[in-house]
Amino acid sequence: MGSKNKLKRFRENDTFLNVIQPNRDELLQNTFALKGKWNESFFKNNHPIVLELGCGKGEYSVALAQQNPHKNFIGVDIKGARFWRGAKTALEENLYNVAFLRTQIELIEHAFEKNEVSEIWITFPDPQIKYKRTKHRLTNVDFLNRYKNILAPNGVIHLKTDSEFMHGYTLGLLHGLKHEILYAHHDVYGTDYAPKEVTSIQTFYEKQYLEVGKKITYIKFKLS
Repeated sequence: MGSKNKLKRFRENDTFLNVIQPNRDELLQNTFALKGKWNESFFKNNHPIVLELGCGKGEYSVALAQQNPHKNFIGVDIKGARFWRGAKTALEENLYNVAFLRTQIELIEHAFEKNEVSEIWITFPDPQIKYKRTKHRLTNVDFLNRYKNILAPNGVIHLKTDSEFMHGYTLGLLHGLKHEILYAHHDVYGTDYAPKEVTSIQTFYEKQYLEVGKKITYIKFKLS
């Protein structure tokens, strides 16, 4: 994407009512006005809040919002030029139960209060295969602890990925930490028992993976 196109998208994001862009100091100094008040101040209802972390173009967040009008969805990503597409689509389709938060996922517990989130989706994250990059892996112990700080009791996490490495790493970690695995499969399109919300939504890149025969894996779990 050219720099002019990026700048245009950034400018449009500034005008979108469904895009929230706190600065780092707001979050770290605990002055972010929506923390603990997302439903009260933004969505104006008391529906469960669901996050998509590393939402990319926002396709999954938008599709989940379309399928689940009685839940509120927030796509989280630091790359605003990417989720511009999802934000624009949501506005065009009058979807009021989806928003986009531009921030680093490392700061997620500064954007949400304890127990404020009911579900987390992690869709096709970078598996960060090199050993030195494990601190950026979105299902490592540090990230799981951050998620636990904002998840409601009985809150669930979904991991959908094309990476067998990420699938195996996460399963091993969850078993080792004795977290509750509710569902796991290494090929969700190769079974009749995959949850509908996993197979009924396909991102642009997921369709490409499937076209070349790549398997899509999925885990649903709770943190103990």
